[in-house]
Amino acid sequence: MTEKQDLVKGNEAVAMGALDAGCRHYFGYPITPQSDIPEYLSYHLPKLGGEFVQAESEVAAINMLLGAAATGVRAMTSSSSPGISLMQEGLSYIAGSEIPIVIINMSRSGPGLGGIAPSQGDYFQAVKGGGHGDYHLLVLAPNSVQELYDLTILAFELAEKYRNPVMILGDAMIGQMKEPLLRRTPEKIVEYPKDWALTGAKGRPQRVLKSLYLKDGELTAHNWKLHQKYEAMKKDEIRYEEVFVEDAELILVAFGSAARISRTSVMMAREQGMKVGLFRPITLFPFPEPRLADFAKKDVGFFVVELNTGQMVEDVKIATAGRSVDFFGKPPGALPTPEEIFEKIREIYPG
Repeated sequence: MTEKQDLVKGNEAVAMGALDAGCRHYFGYPITPQSDIPEYLSYHLPKLGGEFVQAESEVAAINMLLGAAATGVRAMTSSSSPGISLMQEGLSYIAGSEIPIVIINMSRSGPGLGGIAPSQGDYFQAVKGGGHGDYHLLVLAPNSVQELYDLTILAFELAEKYRNPVMILGDAMIGQMKEPLLRRTPEKIVEYPKDWALTGAKGRPQRVLKSLYLKDGELTAHNWKLHQKYEAMKKDEIRYEEVFVEDAELILVAFGSAARISRTSVMMAREQGMKVGLFRPITLFPFPEPRLADFAKKDVGFFVVELNTGQMVEDVKIATAGRSVDFFGKPPGALPTPEEIFEKIREIYPG
């Protein structure tokens, strides 16, 4: 295992993680604030014998990705909110065909073209499907440059484990900021059997990857099969971080950039003697409902902070089974300060 610490931009950490995970095929289209990812890969992939293709559009990129990944190679794309929207039809086809790919969304302001500032307005799109049909992406939400690297490596493993698209949901802030990165190149890349891959049928039975099922009952059975896979993810792949939750009377729930800012607010509250904790979902799908349900059995308040007008707060309310959940939202255009969040904590803190 090679370990080297450098000051690295978040987008570059994603690209490094992809290369260290064995990804050798990238298809994408530039859009702010994630263009550093294709820029980095366009330089490094050819030197490793890989393929970098700047497609004519995001629609073309996602369909190129479908074709390449269907052969069993590790492949990815990246974009930002409007570009991810253009990829939704292809993502639905990929999920329905059970093809493992990794997709990066360094989300920006919306709706529409919006702007290039950080936003968490793509939460619903990421965790509820996005395209047509009854499917899920497995969604990972890093909140540091190191996690962008580590979770990108993990994303390729999980994509192959479940034969499912995996999304890294970041945003303009963590994609553009620089932090120290410990590049922990894996000694061995974790891979799973690829007895489904289209590699030519000479000497073996034909394999078929498809999302079209027309025989009576065939599509129903396929959808239940996919559903069982998502249930397996809920059982085995939930990830989260907890800070000061053991004695907390109020638990602040936030992900990604909002969690970074909120952590400072929690520390400010602790300094004032308030028993406030932080719960950070790292998997947004599967959402860590069971752990939040455990907290809901106690006399604990919940406070959700998001860079939007309220999306994850709905899942927190479901997980806490009707418990009162306070919310602080900051739509794109300006980031909340730790002081703003702390003042809201002061307002709602029990007693």
